[in-house]
Amino acid sequence: MKKLERSLSLTSVIAISIGGMLGSGIFVLPGLAAAKTGSSVWLAYLLAAVCILPAALSKSELATAMPSSGGTYVYIERAFGPLLGTIAGIGLWLSLLFKSAFALVGFGAYLSILVHIAPGLTKYIALIFLAIILFLNILGVKKVGKVQIVIVTISLVTLALILIFGLPKTSPELLEPFLLEGNMGLFSTVAFVYISYAGVTKVAAIAGEIKNPSTNLPRAMILSLLIMTSIYVFMAFVLVGNIPLDSLGSDIKPIYTISHLLGGKYVGYAAAIIGIVTLISMANSGVLASSRFPFAMAIDKLLPSFMAKIHSRYLTPVVTIVMTCFAMALVILFLDVEKIAKLASAFMVMMFILVNACVIVLRETAAQWYNPPYRSPFYPVLQLFGIGTGIALLVFLGLGPMLAIIAIFVIGLLIYFKFGKNATRTGILRKYGHRPALYLFYKRKKREQFAYRKNQPIAEQNLDGQLVSDAGVVVPLLGNEKSAEMLVEIAAAINKKEKIQAVNITEVPNQTFLDAFEEEENPQVTSLDRRIASLAVSKNIEIDFEAVVTHEMSDTIHELSNQTHCDWLVMGWNGRAHSGILVSNPVGWLLTHINSDFALFKDNGVRYISKVLLPLRPGRKEKNFVAVADRICKFYGASLTLLHVVPENTTEEAITDMKKKSQKLLTKVETKGMVFVQKSDDSIAAISKASASFDLLILGTPQKDNWISVLFGTGKDKFTEKSACSVLRLTMRD
Repeated sequence: MKKLERSLSLTSVIAISIGGMLGSGIFVLPGLAAAKTGSSVWLAYLLAAVCILPAALSKSELATAMPSSGGTYVYIERAFGPLLGTIAGIGLWLSLLFKSAFALVGFGAYLSILVHIAPGLTKYIALIFLAIILFLNILGVKKVGKVQIVIVTISLVTLALILIFGLPKTSPELLEPFLLEGNMGLFSTVAFVYISYAGVTKVAAIAGEIKNPSTNLPRAMILSLLIMTSIYVFMAFVLVGNIPLDSLGSDIKPIYTISHLLGGKYVGYAAAIIGIVTLISMANSGVLASSRFPFAMAIDKLLPSFMAKIHSRYLTPVVTIVMTCFAMALVILFLDVEKIAKLASAFMVMMFILVNACVIVLRETAAQWYNPPYRSPFYPVLQLFGIGTGIALLVFLGLGPMLAIIAIFVIGLLIYFKFGKNATRTGILRKYGHRPALYLFYKRKKREQFAYRKNQPIAEQNLDGQLVSDAGVVVPLLGNEKSAEMLVEIAAAINKKEKIQAVNITEVPNQTFLDAFEEEENPQVTSLDRRIASLAVSKNIEIDFEAVVTHEMSDTIHELSNQTHCDWLVMGWNGRAHSGILVSNPVGWLLTHINSDFALFKDNGVRYISKVLLPLRPGRKEKNFVAVADRICKFYGASLTLLHVVPENTTEEAITDMKKKSQKLLTKVETKGMVFVQKSDDSIAAISKASASFDLLILGTPQKDNWISVLFGTGKDKFTEKSACSVLRLTMRD
């Protein structure tokens, strides 16, 4: 698989990012925004930039984790699954569609300056140019990167000149009132101008072509955001300081107006030409980008297959291009310019809320493949701030945009259940979520159905050889074990059969072709294979080693246990039960879905096991745990101690009875052992203190968490965290 050439420098990326923001946000929107809040419109632009910063940093992280993934739609689908992916795809399509329609309305207004079009006909002129854009996109006429840079440069120079000549002429009288509608008017204006900065994250879609993306991508986003924020803030200040609010409030061609005011008729004409070129370029790139979302969804089986049709000659997605332009035509004809801007902002705010949530979900689930070179700072405070401010902005936009967003969710649900409900992909949250999260997002009766993709064996081409079907224990190796050899050795100690299946699992994003990993030999896997083979010889045990590359780690582990018909699944563990609000790591998912017995080994560096400690708990089938401990002791030649931790007020008669029952358990195993009773009201502290005298602590599954600990999670197993020796936690189904 050929990789994209990383040819884009930091300067080029900044130019592309600025180009994504430079358009209707400054050429059309400022006047309408000023009518809502007065001269404080510059502050609204500044606050909008602050609100969008978390999304820019979050998208930088997502793009470096999935540098060739294709953008926001894929990030959301990967984190939340096809259902929310469908809703997000529609929202992204509409946000760009409305923004492009908004640009064309402004284009018509600027064009009317040059050709004296009647105000009532500007919409129809916009439709004519929309038809031209439609055919250009179908014919596949590519915009030349140098032309885009030239347009951006000319626009920036024009705006810089306006600032240079406009700032000294600012009138203090025109700056009153500062807050036309009070604080509420200011905040609603922040939401209104939010769409101006939406283009800052567009560059993330080409992360695979950027030199050193982990550094240059976030740097380009931040620098371009700072540049455009400065332009928006100062330009808004110049506009309200030079043009009376009564005139500015209804003006959708403010750059022409200020240019004409400062430089006369011909300077105004020049500004109108620049506005026309900038807005038509923005509308064209908007159609190009937005038409790809329904196209990608059709390929993913989330929309009808005919939408994935490509023109036989021009190789462009003709159906979705026509559909996008038709929708834009309806927007231009039937919605006024303010409603278009509000809806565009609302849809983009919703998408950026989900982008921030994606980072939280992907980090908290600890998906093995998610290892972005760049990580957003101040996590998760920054993401939570972005989500919170996004929700607030949606409220300030008013009832209409909120109803439109609800409509998108309803339409997305209908489309998903019509076309996408049989999609085999699942989101990270759906797979690794705590049960409360699953109840929130999915119907209870569907839990078992989405737990894993049934009857889907691992593709043979992803295995180095054949699995051992009669292995007693399967050992998934995920690359984060302190010692893979020690984990396999523990598995051998537990095993009741002759053979062990060790499998190195590498999880990659859905967007990465598995075949690409087969073409190159992995030195880490080769080294692991050699070490496991040496262990097999030294311990005289039969171990089969395989390597698997997968898109779904937990599915693969489940299928490994099914295909081998194993008794035990043994995995390394860091002692964490769950890792965050409503989401858990893959271990949490496996604990509730694997059908075999399950052992988690917390390796604390102990290499020679000679003393084993097994705390007993009333009400549990202790004979099963003693049997496993017996096998481990025989494998290592170790001694076994059974421990009872009882309250301080326990009577001697009860302790004597307890010892007799435990001694009876020991008579049924070959290992010689002893029984010890410790009086303590703090079982964690007692077991922790006792573990200092042992090499391995064997524990059962912890008692069922209450709903508060499951929902918000302490994140750590307290017994394991306090243990002074290595820990083996057993979950037995019988």
